[in-house]
Amino acid sequence: MAESAVSSVLRSVGNLALHETRFLCGVTSEVAFLKDELMRLQAYLKDADNKQRSGNASVAVLVSQIRTAAYDAQNVIEAVEYTEKRNRLKKGFMAAISRYACLPGDLSKIGAEIQRVRRRLSEIFQSADNLKIDLDNTILVHDQLLQDFGLMHENVDFLVGFEDEHKKIVNKLIGKETMLSAVSIVAMGGAGKTTLARKVYTSSRVKQHFDIHVWVTVSQTFKGIDLLKHVMKQITWTTHDSVDQMQEYDVGKKISDVLLQKRYLVVLDDVWETDTWDQLNRIVKAFPDVANGSRVLLTTRKVDVANHVEMPTHVHALKHLDEDKSWELFQSKALPSYRRSAMQDVDEFEELGRKLASKCEGLPLALAVLGSYLSKNMNTQSWSDVLLGWPSTKNVDMMRDILARSYKDLPNHHLRSCFLYLAAFPEDCLIDVSVLIALWISEGFIPQEPKHEPEETAHKYVAELAQRSLVQVTKRSLAHGWILEIRVHDILHDWCIEEAKQDGFLRVIHKAPGQVGAPSIDIMASYRSSYQDFGGQNLQAAPNLRALVGFRFLPISLPKLRYLRVLHIEDSSLEDLSSAIEECIHLRCLNLIRCRGVGLPSSIGELLYLQTIDMTDTHSVVPRSLWNIPSLRHVYLFDGFSPPKNVKQKEIQTFHFKDKSCNLDMVAFLGQMTQLTNLSLTTFSHMPAVLMKIFANMPCLVDIHLYKLSALDKLPESHHFPSSLRSFSLTADAIQQDPMLVLEKLQCLVLLKLEGYEGRTMSCSSGGFPRLRNLQLFHFSDTEEWEIEVGAMPKLSYLTLHRFPKMRKLAEGLLHLSSLNHLELRDMPFISVGDDNTLEDLQQKGCEVVTEFI
Repeated sequence: MAESAVSSVLRSVGNLALHETRFLCGVTSEVAFLKDELMRLQAYLKDADNKQRSGNASVAVLVSQIRTAAYDAQNVIEAVEYTEKRNRLKKGFMAAISRYACLPGDLSKIGAEIQRVRRRLSEIFQSADNLKIDLDNTILVHDQLLQDFGLMHENVDFLVGFEDEHKKIVNKLIGKETMLSAVSIVAMGGAGKTTLARKVYTSSRVKQHFDIHVWVTVSQTFKGIDLLKHVMKQITWTTHDSVDQMQEYDVGKKISDVLLQKRYLVVLDDVWETDTWDQLNRIVKAFPDVANGSRVLLTTRKVDVANHVEMPTHVHALKHLDEDKSWELFQSKALPSYRRSAMQDVDEFEELGRKLASKCEGLPLALAVLGSYLSKNMNTQSWSDVLLGWPSTKNVDMMRDILARSYKDLPNHHLRSCFLYLAAFPEDCLIDVSVLIALWISEGFIPQEPKHEPEETAHKYVAELAQRSLVQVTKRSLAHGWILEIRVHDILHDWCIEEAKQDGFLRVIHKAPGQVGAPSIDIMASYRSSYQDFGGQNLQAAPNLRALVGFRFLPISLPKLRYLRVLHIEDSSLEDLSSAIEECIHLRCLNLIRCRGVGLPSSIGELLYLQTIDMTDTHSVVPRSLWNIPSLRHVYLFDGFSPPKNVKQKEIQTFHFKDKSCNLDMVAFLGQMTQLTNLSLTTFSHMPAVLMKIFANMPCLVDIHLYKLSALDKLPESHHFPSSLRSFSLTADAIQQDPMLVLEKLQCLVLLKLEGYEGRTMSCSSGGFPRLRNLQLFHFSDTEEWEIEVGAMPKLSYLTLHRFPKMRKLAEGLLHLSSLNHLELRDMPFISVGDDNTLEDLQQKGCEVVTEFI
């Protein structure tokens, strides 16, 4: 989107002006000129999208030229700022000279670049004159603000219209038949197959019936070995790295060995090929039939695929929703209860709504997206216009029309860019929202809002897309309520890919392993590219590429891309990465997730714009110079990191670290990160207990995850914890004194996970844990009694007790918890339904109880 490009440049100019940039000297007026002319173009771009979609090829060319000029301007402006930043960070006598001197050579080069951009802008204005476009008199339409964010958390995904199907499929899965068998859900795209399968998969009856639960999304392109590795990672504690190195026979054999001992449920979602099950079992029978009632649940669009699995199969043909169910789903999106209560003309909306719902022909995806769109346009004229303009063709064209309306209706160009960016991810991919937000921010799609961090605004954007049914929520934060993980329906995903390509926003490129050839015109003209399943010696990319996203690369070398702002690669093998990125001075986000062959350049500290580095499950030595980057905010490291001495990094907000150990040097290094909001440490040897004392100097900390701490006599007093702490997870070898006496005083705590308490009793006082909603307790090996006073944990809704071998009865105080609606009991040999009065009373009060005993 050209408008996003210009907005991003104008922010760069504004940021540059905020600094006392003495280095600019003679080019200050040149930069100001760029800003003035780009502001003239920005107003025109507000309306250019409509002109471009109407088929005006000349306007499309002009928009493309504006985008190119804007990006060129940004590159020049950032080169100025980069040089100033680098000089400011230098130390010593020469540094003092460079900080205050105007360097003629640099100025000449920068001045020449600015003149080149100015000439291009002049050509654009001349083209606009020739096209009879008045850039100066275009009406500036201000972006809309997001609405209803306070109610977005109420937009919980629920099953509408499929209650009967849900019950039938669950009954079939947990039936008495002992032989391994399958249930196949068959329907066209957008009919709700995955939604129904997910609700079945997560239902308490299914969770309690099966010992092991596995979900695998297959999609149109897949490799059997990759699916098997995904299964293995879900059913074992094996690390990602060790699984990735295993051969197919070893993976299949390991899966078989584990499943031989358990009753299992395997979900194969979105299956396209009839031989999928055969490919999973071709080397070794990974999914054995041990006559214990194990099941396979499969979703597909093809009846022949549903019937091809070599086992007894029940085919469940999912019908379209009838008129009543269609209206129920449609009105839940278009006329939610919080809107209806304030409406004067509900009857008129209902009349139009029922007609529109019938047009969707019972397709849940169409009903949800259209209903969500109309909920943002609450006037009867808009609803009538949609009805009158309904396409005469069915299914695919109907969905395209609905999606185009929803996309155009997004409140601002920032959000439209964020939505199109989803095309960069593979089909049916589960997208980590924290990763997505880092990419959005690095691209400049998230505007600055007063008193709000960019991450907060980005979470609003994700919630807005979910409220509009443009993404499906697969995971939410238990502590914060915001969305943690999403997926995009394949129909919406295909639309995003096509729209992003048409707009010149992003290209998605698939290439078979071993193929190396001349790059296509599309690739070389793109500013953002997503490469998937690529192989060969060298990757071809446009020299002015701003974002390179890659998935499942075979050993490959990346080109040197000097203007790169985003490098995001997952599940890949890389060669000579160090030389590829060492001169990427514009780089904001460096994500190398589950990658091999990664070596970071020793000069990484020269990347002065870098905000996020994510090395999750990727081995690499971390250069000391990384900690010299002043803009660094979010750090995720796997290993290869020795905490530096005499280096201060006070501005980091997120620090996740996984390694074999955590020593006192690491504790000292962490202790200086006074701006941390999120800390996660996972080690396989014991962290020193003194680590618990550093939190007193971290007032912004809201999330703490520690695994695994050495033995603790007791927790620090409550005033040593941040007052804003919402989520606390602690695994320790042993905790001697009752941790509840300390933690119940944390007023903001919402989520608590504890493992390793060895005391005989624990107690929760009246008034304690005032906001706690989710409590999970594991391996309390000696705990026999739990006292819960009236008034404790008034908001607790979810409780898990796992492995309390000496507890003989549940705490009677649980009956006082009026909000408790879900209780999980696992490995508690002395407590069972029918023998424990408290457990029976909880069930009678409506609390859902899930038990599992080994």
